[in-house]
Amino acid sequence: MKKNFVIALGLCSVVLFTGCKSRESAYRQAWEQAMAQDKTQQNEQQVTTEETAANEVTPVTPTTPTNTTTTTITTDHSDVREINGNMSVVSGNPLKTYSVVVGSFVTQANAEGLRNRLQQDGYDARVIKTDEQIKGVTGWFRVIASSYDDKASAVQSRKSLSGKYAGAWLLYRK
Repeated sequence: MKKNFVIALGLCSVVLFTGCKSRESAYRQAWEQAMAQDKTQQNEQQVTTEETAANEVTPVTPTTPTNTTTTTITTDHSDVREINGNMSVVSGNPLKTYSVVVGSFVTQANAEGLRNRLQQDGYDARVIKTDEQIKGVTGWFRVIASSYDDKASAVQSRKSLSGKYAGAWLLYRK
């Protein structure tokens, strides 16, 4: 009788433990759901960028019969970020007006590691330290893949880097 009870208990425990384990399909479904959500967010950002580009209006200055005309050209900085506070270059060349940021780190060693990888890939990478406070942490190290004097070149560089660094963004330095 004891022998039958032990065998029955063993079979029940085997069924119990094999029935409760996670299935590969559950992991796959969660991963596919996360990827679909990520693609949706990227598409929304792309649509917003395209709508912004389509809505840009070029100001027209009326011609006046006088010989002196002055026009004020304002640069659109809607898709770039400015960092409030001090910025200093830790390693690499000085910053130009527009820079493509591909990583933000709290530790300098991590930032230097990414900068070295970018330099091996042929980019003029540099690391800057900022005094800004994000999520309670002050003093972030930003990894800049490239820096340009004009916005168009920086946008083109960001587009080429977006495949490998999806979170790349533009930094404007006054």
